[in-house]
Amino acid sequence: MSSHIATSNAAYDKEIIDIVDYVINFKITSKVAYETAWNCLLDTLGCGLEALEYEACTKLLGPVAPGVTVKNGVKVPGTNYELDPVQGAFNIGAMIRWLDFNDTWLAAEWGHPSDNLGAILAVADWLNQNPKFATKSDFTMRDLFTAMIKAHEIQGCIALENSFNKVGIDHVILVKVASTAVVAQMMGLSRDQILAAVSLAWVDGQSLRTYRHFPNAGSRKSWAAGDATSRAVRLALIASTGEMGYPTALTAKIWGFYDSSFRGKHFTFQREYGSYVMENILFKISFPAEFHSQTAVEAAMTLHGAMVATGKSAADIKKVTIRTHEACIRIIDKQGPLNNPADRDHCIQYMVAVPLIFGRLTARDYEEDIAADPRIDTLREKITCVEDPQYSADYHDPDKRSIANALTIEFNDGSTLGEEAVEYPLGHARRRTEGIPLLIEKFKVNLARIYDKGQQDEILALSLDYEKLAKTSVSNYLDLLAKR
Repeated sequence: MSSHIATSNAAYDKEIIDIVDYVINFKITSKVAYETAWNCLLDTLGCGLEALEYEACTKLLGPVAPGVTVKNGVKVPGTNYELDPVQGAFNIGAMIRWLDFNDTWLAAEWGHPSDNLGAILAVADWLNQNPKFATKSDFTMRDLFTAMIKAHEIQGCIALENSFNKVGIDHVILVKVASTAVVAQMMGLSRDQILAAVSLAWVDGQSLRTYRHFPNAGSRKSWAAGDATSRAVRLALIASTGEMGYPTALTAKIWGFYDSSFRGKHFTFQREYGSYVMENILFKISFPAEFHSQTAVEAAMTLHGAMVATGKSAADIKKVTIRTHEACIRIIDKQGPLNNPADRDHCIQYMVAVPLIFGRLTARDYEEDIAADPRIDTLREKITCVEDPQYSADYHDPDKRSIANALTIEFNDGSTLGEEAVEYPLGHARRRTEGIPLLIEKFKVNLARIYDKGQQDEILALSLDYEKLAKTSVSNYLDLLAKR
């Protein structure tokens, strides 16, 4: 067999072509998109650093085989690891997603576009040190921001009107597709090779969403993004050899993605690829909680303060009603036993009960010692969700994109607290001015978990100076983030 295998003469599916032409040709001009990508980078890295405090995460990190070293390897922030780009992507992708505290995108399909940073950061660092495929001699942080914007856009635009969860497929399929396209372009692959790479991502086996839900909710949901980003890098490298693509990977009768995995439906699109998703991305600033619950948790914190002021506590609560949107009910309205942290951070009753009892919700609050407090399960049983059709409509409205929740508390003595409603969470585009200073504080707190004061100051001096950071080599920035 020849070393080069020709692709079929069939034309590529338009959906694949549009992705590839976007990553190759589209010029990002939006100042808002670049500024938001900068904020997104800081937030995402901080989430990864916080995850390093959890052994359940760190036990999965490092080289594929213990003791393997890679010359000029990818540096993993907060560690001393230097890895090949595939495993580097897994490490970075897993740690930034571990605590469910990085950005999110809510539409027909939910997801976390900053997951793609695992692949983008790994490949940029690797290419800078091993420039065989690179399209340029040195990838700067501004180049990284451009790649982030495009990965966000691919994942988010497909997600707007196409629900993968309804057919049982996990949203990390879109991380794999977006990352494959973007890193293939970063590697300098030809248009035909990038087309092949993206087709390979669609042909690939896809993760089942079952690990996010009862009865199988578990920690795979925390490393699924790492798995997707590492696979993306692997597929781009395969395509770089000239390996053939599969032009009708989506539309082929019976055997293509649409017929075999999407119940015969074809994708629909609300808008063309640009920079919309990054401009409107949602940050988890206040709470490490599944995003459909963010406004509910904020409301619960307010009501906890009101209870304290009136001399009442969670023990006085007879009933809590959550007026919410349909997606919230479908994903995180959960009764019965919760088996692990992954189960708890996808249960709105748990995420409301904790702040009503303790006046807080942190990543530690999902761990066994806190969950064992009997007051939590007692209160969970008193919390009920009801759909508000207007909230569901506003959730899908492209001009609003609200994630509204409203809480009402009824006490054992018959008294009530007036309904506390929050339409837009703190990390929403409509609350950017309020949210970004808190995002920066979140970044500072997470740096302090890993680095001594001197290294923190070095990192902050560069990270908070956009113009200087944008001109910095990705590899030099990662050198700064290595654990000393």
